[in-house]
Amino acid sequence: MPDTVFTNSLVLLRGLPGSGKSTLAKLLSEEGRYPYYSVDDYFTDVKTGNYRFDYNNNHLAYKQCEELTGAAMQKAISKIIVHNTFTIDWELEVYFKLAAKFKYNVFVATVERYHEYENIHNISPEQLKKMAEKYKVKLL
Repeated sequence: MPDTVFTNSLVLLRGLPGSGKSTLAKLLSEEGRYPYYSVDDYFTDVKTGNYRFDYNNNHLAYKQCEELTGAAMQKAISKIIVHNTFTIDWELEVYFKLAAKFKYNVFVATVERYHEYENIHNISPEQLKKMAEKYKVKLL
């Protein structure tokens, strides 16, 4: 029996910092036609574009990203993009649940770093290595 196919799509972009998730999300948004959200949005000043991460507010950033995604789904926006690291499976779960609730197809894409640019968040190579060790790709 074939899987149910819905008309609306949720695209989850995952990858390490500096892989190009934000750039790809912007591209997939078709010049802002479709919304794209990230945990990083919470820490980015809308006026200046300055990024200031505060670990103490990380839970609020995750919640905001989830709520914005849910609100877009409630409006039945046909394509929504979320671009976070998603290095641990539980980080994806809330989006799978939202997609089921609002009947969205889910596409999970891993963005790999095949360019020479550094991550804009000043994450050290040691920290990136730790993140990479936790990263699991589900192929089956």
